[in-house]
Amino acid sequence: MRWVVRIAILVAIAGGGYLFRDRLSGSPTELAVGDCFDVPAVKTSVKDVQHHPCTERHTGEVFARVTHPAAKGEPPPGDQALFVYLGNTCGPLFTDFVGPVAAGVGQLDAGAFYPPDAGWNAGDRSITCYVYRVDGQPVTGSLKAAK
Repeated sequence: MRWVVRIAILVAIAGGGYLFRDRLSGSPTELAVGDCFDVPAVKTSVKDVQHHPCTERHTGEVFARVTHPAAKGEPPPGDQALFVYLGNTCGPLFTDFVGPVAAGVGQLDAGAFYPPDAGWNAGDRSITCYVYRVDGQPVTGSLKAAK
């Protein structure tokens, strides 16, 4: 009987985590396409972001998750190489997500979370691309273009 109670508690904890996922803070690597969050002020190493429902005030929204094609064991790309890669991968996905008109107005831009050198050296190649307002103002609602 005790194992039934333990299982019920574990299911309740897991279910609660799933239900309240959009209100918890967590690693940028836990963000999924469509997730809304507050873009951290820190521009170096980001360990935690605050998730929000997209209907509440937020400053960023994930529009893509991509994987850098570098083989395990290759050193991290330099800033210029990473910038070119992000422009070639996240750039077109940004335009698809927000629409060509919104992308061309200059009020929105794309940012990315990518692995720190230690993560890269351990084989992590995941990159999270997100959209944000250039003026830093929060939005309520998705920035995804209506299709």
